[in-house]
Amino acid sequence: MRAPFNVLVIPFCRAPGAETLYCVLRRADAGFWQWVAGGGEDSETPVETAIRETHEETGIEGPLYALQSQARVPVSAFTARDQWPDDLYVIPEHHFAVEAAAPAARLSAEHTACEWLPYNAAFARLRWQSNQTALQELAERLSRDDLLRA
Repeated sequence: MRAPFNVLVIPFCRAPGAETLYCVLRRADAGFWQWVAGGGEDSETPVETAIRETHEETGIEGPLYALQSQARVPVSAFTARDQWPDDLYVIPEHHFAVEAAAPAARLSAEHTACEWLPYNAAFARLRWQSNQTALQELAERLSRDDLLRA
């Protein structure tokens, strides 16, 4: 059963002396750009979901970091809404970041393309404000060397 929460995961890659790159993904079903996103299955925790979704959608495995930013998503956006209580109107979206060893990804059928972009270009591609807010937080954390392992 689909758990009533969502995760958002920003893949990023740092190289000494180079600008940090962020991997934005273009959804196959809607054509817009976003981060890794998905929902929990059965009794998964948000951290477990973030790890699984990242691996399924990009093949990336690396350190997972928790972000403070969160969002709320209307249940009407999910086909699983019929499985959830009638009085549930929004679900939480938990935000994370995953550090890739190299700017490479293996895409699932859920996405048609990915691009590894510097901050400004990645920010401009994103459709959802929650995705932009998570990117702003991650960039600030990277500038302060203040990443928190999930």
